[in-house]
Amino acid sequence: MTDITATASATLVDTRKPRRYMPGWYSIAWGSAILVMLPVLAVFWLALFPTDNIWPHLAETVLPVYVQTTLLLLAGVGGLSVAIGVSSAWLVTMCNFPGRRLFEWALLLPFAMPAYLIAYLYTDLLEYAGPLQTFLRELFGWQTARDYWFPEIRSLGGAIGMLTLVLYPYVYLLARASFLEQSMSIRDASRIFGCTPWQSFYRVSLPIARPAIAVGLSLVSMETLNDFGTVDYFAVKSLSAGIYDAWLNRGNLGAAAQIATLMMVFVIMLISLERIARSRQRQFTGSDRFRSIDRYSLSPARAWLATLACALPVILGFLIPFLVLGSYAIRRLDQFAEADFLAYASHSFTLSALAALLTVAIAVILAYSKRLYPTQRSLTLAARFSSMGYALPGAVLAIGVIIPLAAFDNSVDAFMREYFGISTGLLLSGTPFAIVFAYCVRFLAVSSGSVDASLAKVTPSMDMASRSLGLNPLQTLRRVHLPLIRGGLLTAVLVVFVDAMKELPATLILRPFNYDTLATYVYQYASDEMLETSSLAAMLIVLVGIVPVILLSRTITSTRQGN
Repeated sequence: MTDITATASATLVDTRKPRRYMPGWYSIAWGSAILVMLPVLAVFWLALFPTDNIWPHLAETVLPVYVQTTLLLLAGVGGLSVAIGVSSAWLVTMCNFPGRRLFEWALLLPFAMPAYLIAYLYTDLLEYAGPLQTFLRELFGWQTARDYWFPEIRSLGGAIGMLTLVLYPYVYLLARASFLEQSMSIRDASRIFGCTPWQSFYRVSLPIARPAIAVGLSLVSMETLNDFGTVDYFAVKSLSAGIYDAWLNRGNLGAAAQIATLMMVFVIMLISLERIARSRQRQFTGSDRFRSIDRYSLSPARAWLATLACALPVILGFLIPFLVLGSYAIRRLDQFAEADFLAYASHSFTLSALAALLTVAIAVILAYSKRLYPTQRSLTLAARFSSMGYALPGAVLAIGVIIPLAAFDNSVDAFMREYFGISTGLLLSGTPFAIVFAYCVRFLAVSSGSVDASLAKVTPSMDMASRSLGLNPLQTLRRVHLPLIRGGLLTAVLVVFVDAMKELPATLILRPFNYDTLATYVYQYASDEMLETSSLAAMLIVLVGIVPVILLSRTITSTRQGN
């Protein structure tokens, strides 16, 4: 008995000691982080030392227009997204009205619609030759465009509207999660002091939810900066369109890198403002968090107004585009027999699957390394650096990826030419590897969040038990942790897969010649006013995107028991 107690005590004492330094895990974690950070460093390097410095020319000519347009775009999309997202989140959480349960998950459906896709659809519907204006001319007897006024869809205002319809769910998602987690006793106290439901929302619920709303607004802003398909189709001169124009149309990679650096400054400012907005707020979970919510009973008129307010974003952001796209796609089902279409679909699914698996693998390495060395702040720093890729717009990321890959290809080719007299050509740049690498850099933060959260739920006693059975860290990861966190891993794989399927700017710039994905296929035909030709490909992208919407809805609803 004494020997057993001594052994147990020794084991307990040993587990409290710092883990023995294992250079393999440490090196792999930092190596992965540096590899992911390489595109960011490459953009800064080329911006500082371009081969042809035209920054003064840019600053005097097009740059002010790019900056002004981008600021207006951010302000418009951000303001409308907050208004729609917060109001609808509060209504479905705190009020009873017809269709409330339906709108809890339906308000997330526009997540599945890429912004560039609804831009093409609404242009077809609302342009001069579209069905709506044609119907109005026939109804009122108008002959030409001079006889009436109709808002121009292909404009800055149109781009703001299209982006808002698909990005407001970021704010809705986080605001609703915050409202669900709020203590009912605080709201009840406000009612005791004479606050009306509106005053209770404005003075109590909204300030508590402000940090979550700030995070949602920052995500909306970063996705707005990332958009290329919508601004390009609507001829809106944003910074993202400026990068594409400087690089591919004018052939000046240095100028594109300098514009990209300015975009990264915007991203850093957004992240800093978001952190400042919630830096002084501390929130704690109340004891009645899991108490069922006592929702407000609205009058019949207000209840139907609430239904209308929640229905409009769903109808405009998902239902109308989905029905129109579906009607087009049904007429193009014969494309399933075309070799080119099947090749595009295969490219999309293969690239997205590879990116999802690789990002999850890297996320597991980083998260498990932090678990092995909880006192090593450098590993925490490496994990944070590796997650910065999500904040990079796709056009910026494409530049950052192509610079180191092209340098590697040129170095290898020069070496082989000098010593062996052969040319190796493009080994990495201009190949599908560049696209997968870009996906991994951009979406690593998405998979890291899910893996970190899942791994944090595994009790440390599991590690102690595996060590007592003689398992090394790799065996512990493979036989203990991975089976326990498989739900989080599958979620991460699915979300990254769907995001990669929809990614357009990086794919459009990095794809090899004559190599298309479903996203680039849709962009090429739709931008040439041939949306129906690409409707089946667009429908596949949308249908794949609906899956994580269902998962997100179930996740936030389960945060409060009794719902």
